[in-house]
Amino acid sequence: MRRRLPLALLSRLFGERRERAALRPLYDALVAAAREPDWYREGGVPDTLEGRFDMVATMLALTLLRLESEGDRAKGDSVALTEIFIDDMDGTLRQIGIGDFVVGKHVGKLVGALGGRLGALREAMADGADLEPVVRRNVFRDGPASNGQVDWVAARLRRLHERLAGTAMEPLLAGAFPLP
Repeated sequence: MRRRLPLALLSRLFGERRERAALRPLYDALVAAAREPDWYREGGVPDTLEGRFDMVATMLALTLLRLESEGDRAKGDSVALTEIFIDDMDGTLRQIGIGDFVVGKHVGKLVGALGGRLGALREAMADGADLEPVVRRNVFRDGPASNGQVDWVAARLRRLHERLAGTAMEPLLAGAFPLP
């Protein structure tokens, strides 16, 4: 006898796929913003795998803060956007040759780094605190960056945070990611 899946389960499964697919343009736009050459040329962000991860994670964290400002209304979008990030990181790790047995561990570390960055940015942006220490630790990994580079990146991230706050939810969710 063939078993049928309940319609509610199917709707939930396919609904999640549609939700993720609908947010893919936003994720792609924030990744494109993170890859903008000025971050690496003028800002001095290391143009390495780690430096690019740091910028993607920072753009995602700022976007998640914007979604967080909407309260419960955007929780599902935040979860789906984070899941897209996890899938992207998983795929990237596999492409660079990380084996199946340790991919999960590496992805866990990357998600932890995103969470730490999200907390640091949340606190700094809410208090209007100095963003430079957050940038130095989370973008430059306490590496050799000049004060001018750190200031440049911090000012640009603060502008981006303000522009995200001024972007309406519907266009943002559709991929209208503001430029800093």
